[in-house]
Amino acid sequence: MKSDATKKGTERAPHRSLLYAMGYTKEEQQRPIIGIVNSANEIIPGHLHLNNIVKAVKAGVYMAGGTPMEFGTIGVCDGIAMGHQGMKYSLVTRELIADSIECVCKAHAFDALVFVCSCDKIVPGMLMAAARLNIPSIMISGGPMLPGKHNGKQIDLKTMFEAVGSVAAGKTSQAELAQMEQVACPGVGSCAGMFTANSMNCLTEVLGMGLPGNGTIPAISSRRIALAKQAGMAVMQLLEENICPLDIMTRRAFTNALTVDMALGCSTNTALHLPAIANEANIELKVALINTLSQRVPHLCSISPAGPHFMVDIDDAGGIPAVMKELSKLGLLGLEELTVTGNEVGENIENSVIKDPEVIRSIDNPYHQTGGLAALFGNLAPNGSIVKQSAVSEKMLVHKGPAKVFDSEEAATAAIKQGDIKKGDVIVIRYEGPKGGPGMREMLAVTAAIAGLGLDEDVALLTDGRFSGATRGSSIGHVSPEAMDGGVIALIENGDIIEIDIPDKKLNVLLSDDQLAARKENWQPPPSTIDTGYLARYAQSVSSADKGAILK
Repeated sequence: MKSDATKKGTERAPHRSLLYAMGYTKEEQQRPIIGIVNSANEIIPGHLHLNNIVKAVKAGVYMAGGTPMEFGTIGVCDGIAMGHQGMKYSLVTRELIADSIECVCKAHAFDALVFVCSCDKIVPGMLMAAARLNIPSIMISGGPMLPGKHNGKQIDLKTMFEAVGSVAAGKTSQAELAQMEQVACPGVGSCAGMFTANSMNCLTEVLGMGLPGNGTIPAISSRRIALAKQAGMAVMQLLEENICPLDIMTRRAFTNALTVDMALGCSTNTALHLPAIANEANIELKVALINTLSQRVPHLCSISPAGPHFMVDIDDAGGIPAVMKELSKLGLLGLEELTVTGNEVGENIENSVIKDPEVIRSIDNPYHQTGGLAALFGNLAPNGSIVKQSAVSEKMLVHKGPAKVFDSEEAATAAIKQGDIKKGDVIVIRYEGPKGGPGMREMLAVTAAIAGLGLDEDVALLTDGRFSGATRGSSIGHVSPEAMDGGVIALIENGDIIEIDIPDKKLNVLLSDDQLAARKENWQPPPSTIDTGYLARYAQSVSSADKGAILK
């Protein structure tokens, strides 16, 4: 066992004395040592209850003959960080999380790991660490939040951000806003729609790194506690059989994940996280693969923010295994991939059925014939850009309009609130990419303000930054190369005509190569807004969005 390096032999007597200092018995020390990575905290609703999940995981490990040892890692709540400078510090935690887990695991020589996670950057950060360390590992999430209810209608966090714009437009009163904010998020869990956290927890299940139910069983359900115990027992079986993350996270497993991503209509952030996780597994996942799969995969689920359903509805309708079983009828999944159950994908989903054909539609009656995401290319995004096409209204799938250019999220938000944005405009927000931000902020406040004003079917938005999984409308992010690297988005001027064609996967500014070259000669990057601390170091080494914003 790897842990023998810290506990076995005469020369390890000092080490054992430190284990005795913590109350570990001789019998516990002789068992396999299982690291429990706990991201519990009191700053994120999805993480507030994770100590209860960890308690259940430990019980499972003990039942199966291991000794659990818990340690922590950080997390940022994207909802609370949204719309201010704090959002610069969200995506960047993904790398900190992966690095911190690597450090602790290597220093303490664990035999296996259980990753207890919930929200946006924590899930991919932990998956990156699992791939990097490649010892028997399993993921268990805290589960999704239930939707809230206001005036008989189900609402969630997305509703609240859009309500801010609705107040500005005079459509909603301050009194009603105050009522809504108290009920929109009724308890613990990752926010109730198919936003980034739930997208990544569902895709963890598809990758094979989480047990069936990992992505959809509600946070408050007793089934979630039972699943955590099962995860603790399962990791011991993985250890016994020496099944490691790189045995599970193969190229075909990542293709499976992107395939189910298309059917679910997941967050655009998956286009950042899946390539970053794959990179740790020495697999290159190109943005263009999204379009290849999207053309073949029907969109089967319409979940908030794109549709009326919530994560609890997906769970009730059969969960992710039911979605996978339906897709398998078209031969779209690799069914022989190994999973943390010890079984192959096909065995895991064999008996799965759709229990509500409106929540999880059949392949014969999809919401859309094509998948949830699209990658757009053109002279404005030579290396690609990402849009959640399943959340775009029919009338905005093809659009041509004048650019309204802003060099920060704050400037764009102010213009929207002042009524400077008109129907037909294309809002361009630049210098918000991984390097330019730095940190590649999500911009739910901007997109929600547009929706709240009732302009989401008349205005397009594009950025080298990114959007929340709760974003809907013609919102195109991850434009690469980013402005700080001299990408074409840095050269656009007010009034330039931008052409968006989502069905044809094109994003262009109607300028000639000569015009763009002339503008490039006169372009200089602006000074960085942050020149000290972690963000400054991050900006110096981060890759572009099309590479997953990984550190070089």
